[in-house]
Amino acid sequence: MDHFTFRPDGLHCEDVALATIAERAGTPTFVYSAATLRDHVRKLQAAFAPIDPLICFSVKSCPNLSVLRLVAGLGCGMDVVSPGELQRALAAGVPPERLAYAGVGKTAAALSEAIALGVGCLNVESAEELEMVARTAAELRRPASLALRVNPDVDAGAHRHTTTGTKATKFGEIGRAHV
Repeated sequence: MDHFTFRPDGLHCEDVALATIAERAGTPTFVYSAATLRDHVRKLQAAFAPIDPLICFSVKSCPNLSVLRLVAGLGCGMDVVSPGELQRALAAGVPPERLAYAGVGKTAAALSEAIALGVGCLNVESAEELEMVARTAAELRRPASLALRVNPDVDAGAHRHTTTGTKATKFGEIGRAHV
């Protein structure tokens, strides 16, 4: 991670000695560099500027509200996989339309909440889930924006533990739709 350096008096995050943080906060503790997060988000934004995508931070990767607020303040959306992560993203100030809701096994209640809030994109993992989304959207009289996982059943000859895109594996291409 950038902005972590070794100095004669020990490891520092930006200009703060980690020993000082450990003395004040105790151990174990997690330390994040706001400068590193800002730098990485800005690099992604610059690299993809020509297509103006919604860059989503994975709440699963770090549910710390301070980190979530920081990346949200930089214009990022959030990728969530559960009602709890959805609530954390909202608490961090991310508008529902800047959320992508992924994950297998979403309940009817979770889908209903997401659709009612106007979540920007629901990643649909199965035909059964697609039916549940369509039914729920119709009941709520709200549109639902979707990304559909399509398994093309193509074997690229990868190692059996990393193969994706065949009938026997769960991962495939993503497409977008609205119901």
